[in-house]
Amino acid sequence: MMTMKRTDNQEVTTNLKTIKVIKRDDRLVDFDDQKIYDALIKAEEKIHGKLSPLSDARIQSIVERVDAEISERFNTNVKIYEIQNIVEHILLEHNAYELAEEYINYRTRRDFERSKATDINFTINKLINKDSTVVNENANKDSDVFNTQRDLTAGIVGKSIGLKMLPAYVANAHQKGEIHYHDLDYHPYTPMTNCCLIDFKGMLNNGFKIGNAEVEPPRSIQTATAQISQIIANVASSQYGGCSADRIDELLAPFAEKNYEKHFKDAQEWVAEEKREDYAKAKTRKDIYDAMQSLEYEINTLFTSNGQTPFTSLGFGLGTSWFEREIQKAILNIRIAGLGSEKRTAIFPKLIFTIKRGLNLNPTDPNYDVKQLALECATKRMYPDILSYDKIVELTGSFKVPMGCRSFLQGWWDENGNEVNAGRMNLGVVTLNLPRIALEANGDKEKFWSIFNERMQILKGALVYRIERCKEATPANAPILYMNGAFGERLNRNESVNELFKNKRATVSMGYIGLYEVATAFYGGEWEHNPEAKEFTLEILKNMKASADAWGNEYGYHFSVYSTPSESLTDRFCRLDTEKFGEVENITDKEYYTNSFHYDVRKDPTPFEKLDFEKDYPKYCSGGFIHYCEYPVLQQNPKALEAVWDYAYDRVGYLGTNTPIDHCYECGFEGDFHPTERGFECPQCGNHDPKTCDVVKRTCGYLGNPQARPMVRGRHKEISSRVKHMK
Repeated sequence: MMTMKRTDNQEVTTNLKTIKVIKRDDRLVDFDDQKIYDALIKAEEKIHGKLSPLSDARIQSIVERVDAEISERFNTNVKIYEIQNIVEHILLEHNAYELAEEYINYRTRRDFERSKATDINFTINKLINKDSTVVNENANKDSDVFNTQRDLTAGIVGKSIGLKMLPAYVANAHQKGEIHYHDLDYHPYTPMTNCCLIDFKGMLNNGFKIGNAEVEPPRSIQTATAQISQIIANVASSQYGGCSADRIDELLAPFAEKNYEKHFKDAQEWVAEEKREDYAKAKTRKDIYDAMQSLEYEINTLFTSNGQTPFTSLGFGLGTSWFEREIQKAILNIRIAGLGSEKRTAIFPKLIFTIKRGLNLNPTDPNYDVKQLALECATKRMYPDILSYDKIVELTGSFKVPMGCRSFLQGWWDENGNEVNAGRMNLGVVTLNLPRIALEANGDKEKFWSIFNERMQILKGALVYRIERCKEATPANAPILYMNGAFGERLNRNESVNELFKNKRATVSMGYIGLYEVATAFYGGEWEHNPEAKEFTLEILKNMKASADAWGNEYGYHFSVYSTPSESLTDRFCRLDTEKFGEVENITDKEYYTNSFHYDVRKDPTPFEKLDFEKDYPKYCSGGFIHYCEYPVLQQNPKALEAVWDYAYDRVGYLGTNTPIDHCYECGFEGDFHPTERGFECPQCGNHDPKTCDVVKRTCGYLGNPQARPMVRGRHKEISSRVKHMK
């Protein structure tokens, strides 16, 4: 009930507490006259600017009269449009004609906005006019090329149809910005899955089929990497999320060994006995380098059917044999060398290097030299990100790389007790707008939890719908996934795809955004050192995890809490909330929301302080997380980066490096370009031409080139605001 000061009639108040409101999407919610009050205040401020005490008193009187009429006419349920009609009637009775007109106009505008969301012609017109909310939604898509434009057009149709397919209450919550149903351009219009760990080992060793070609197991590392690139292209065209190769050094080592055996056999005929092994190793080393270089180039030149480079991650670092070590070193040296004659930084594949105590963490470990190469690579190319082996096992139950950006599978064993990671997948993400709940609660913790619980039920319905829609696919819809081995087990055309989803083999993700803004709403913008504030943010994630675990047991799929990589959502949620609540200091006035549990990017913690602050969160959101640390130019100081990596090992599981690596080919400057209205600019000569400068920035979980493909406003502002110093 309304918290403003007024004298309540006890009978009216009692009656209203029993009344439920029937929303347009048929949901039942508690009657809350605060929403009427807020709507009228907003209308009054729209007309006269500042709210006067006299106007506030008049609005309170109007709301009291609305309460009395609803209490008199309704005993149980009231439809939302009936409430709105009563409000309009009372406004006219009070001769509040301007207020009534603005209130009615606001409702009409809201109805128009709902209609435009499913109006294909309206959205296609936005695409034709290059509206940034359409063409720049994904920093990895180049909206200038034809196949991307075709995919964006198809996505507009898919979104429009998808919104109509969703349960009405889910579609309504998405359009209002209470939740975000991710990838509406693909799902639910098509029952596609999201991201996955491809079963490369099963496909390479057992053969597979693509199109009309029956592909035999490779007999060399060159053929193996060529097949991997073809698999990636086909998988990426059959789903909408990222894909990863787990432990690729160990995966490819047996094929490199075939090269060695061939070269050693040749050496027996042509080379002196004492030099045969050296000859075979030298030839094999060159084969490994060439194969891994070809894979890097092929991934960066691939375009999937949706007009983007496949979002691919390569995990490596745990192998100990000569072949595995050579593959690790080749991956890093190739990335350090750069792409093409200008030696540009490769955006994909994302490299993920695993650090493990006793293997490569300390100077006495056998693979410590590879760690040193990884450090050099990270200072020059930002990748590799690192996984702390022991922490990942602790957080997720077993070791594996994330699927694409940050989505982690939890440990899972089949009926025979065999651990299975490769071939598993995610069925999609729905994200909760946490700052919206905090703003609606207006400082009232009890109200916050009440709204939170209501929104969690919407989130549950949306996630269950995602699962049910994915189950409607058939193996023939995506043969590479279901029939030819990418998802592990190979189904026939008539089997149910649910065989690969059920019993918690697949995950479905409940995302969240903006813990910083939530705590700010209750404790102010400098809350990071306030234990009570931090505990409040942790309590939110604990509640989400408890719900995820309960829903998983109820439905038999792994519901996971996921720290959403909110590339465009940082902007969308904030923009919608600004329209609703205006500019709120340290929340909406920044024009973006903070990703997941991250420390406010405008502040200047040391990397060690940042890690200490963030380390407590992934325990409750192990379905998807990543930490970043920001540094100045590090190319001459890799030991500084190693100090952070070592500090992180027992604290966080997944860590990315954010350091300036921009390069100007006009004047030779290397470092951090300045953000300007026309793009990023060389601070030395002013160059901002994408053809003659290489600008690479972190875009959530991966790298992007904002100079060539502008980012959405929120991400641009968030990145532009970072000025970090490491002493």
